[in-house]
Amino acid sequence: MRTLLARTPLPARRTLLAATLGYGLDGFDTMIYTFVIPALIAAGRLSAAQAGDVAAATLVTSAVGGWGAGVLADRYGRVRILMLTVLWYSLFTFLSGCTRSFGELLAARALQGFGFGGEWAVGSVLIAESIAAADRGKAVGVVQSGWAVGWAAAALCFWGLDAWLPAALAWRVCFWLGLLPALLVIYVRRRVPESPVYLALRAMPRTAASSLDIFRAPLARTTLLASLLCTGMLGAYYAVTTWLPTYLKTERGLTVFGTSTYLLVLIAGSLAGYLAAAWGSDALGRRRAFMLFAVCAAALVLVYVRLPVTDAVMLWLGFPLGFFLSGIFSGTGAFLAELFPDAVRGSAQGFCYNVGRAASAAGPALIGHARGAASLGTSIAATAIGAYALVVLAAWLLPETRGRMLGASS
Repeated sequence: MRTLLARTPLPARRTLLAATLGYGLDGFDTMIYTFVIPALIAAGRLSAAQAGDVAAATLVTSAVGGWGAGVLADRYGRVRILMLTVLWYSLFTFLSGCTRSFGELLAARALQGFGFGGEWAVGSVLIAESIAAADRGKAVGVVQSGWAVGWAAAALCFWGLDAWLPAALAWRVCFWLGLLPALLVIYVRRRVPESPVYLALRAMPRTAASSLDIFRAPLARTTLLASLLCTGMLGAYYAVTTWLPTYLKTERGLTVFGTSTYLLVLIAGSLAGYLAAAWGSDALGRRRAFMLFAVCAAALVLVYVRLPVTDAVMLWLGFPLGFFLSGIFSGTGAFLAELFPDAVRGSAQGFCYNVGRAASAAGPALIGHARGAASLGTSIAATAIGAYALVVLAAWLLPETRGRMLGASS
């Protein structure tokens, strides 16, 4: 980490800080919902099926928001649209705490998804275009690690508020705190420079490039495979993380405090996985890193939710599970940026990653609707293993891009 920062100029370090904070706050605003699911179900505000539908709605709208933000970032600049997405998801996370019915919560979380999808799409393009090729995987991986920090903050926030406030108020305050990320916009506006690749592209004569070019030859095949890669990674991730707090509480019989302990071990593993895979993506190559992490994550999900291990063993298994479950994402931003040319990079990255989010929405929703027909652990394991098989297939068929230069000629 110290070497990476030493080699990175000050403007790029500010971009790295802003992107990492943005994704961490995005993680807080998104993952706080997974912690309040048991409380909302216990209070009779949601059924398990409705809880899955709310999670799915957020993921579906994130696809639209991600692609739309990517298109706007190609047209109006990365930094300006990044600020817009942060303000958007902050506002609708706050409004989620003001809802009084399933329909209102569904609408608020669906609207939050537009900003949630857009922030990653724009932030990852910005950092990929601001860092040297040799360090791109490391830098984007550091940004991804911000998610684990935001996830941990959500866990600690929920645990503290659940202990200190009445249950009917605690879940609302969790959402209200989601307004805090809006403060990041002040820093971005004052300190973060625009992408040098975007500035160079804007200075060139206007081309006929269109956001729809990603669906035409020669990019169409790459767009399809990259979307499948993201679908697999995100499908497994959201199947596990959306329902894991509920699984630990209902099928393992853990208290809120016990659940938080298990999840914090998982989150610590996630943070380590993000950082280790960031360096591994540059050292092993993008494709090998994806396949290695997918196989290991699938095996660990199966052991964690299906084998009759003791609670103590489960506690320690949470670290490697989080390591591989989250670490697989570290190379994604760099890989997608390297697969597509400058003029459509924002559009392509926003589409591929977030169409994966939309498709992955089927996982949490199906798991919610399957309650009663199969155990929660069985549903989580089956969904995750199928999703990781898709990751291995897509990574095998895509080209290796490690070290590829980004610029006007890409």
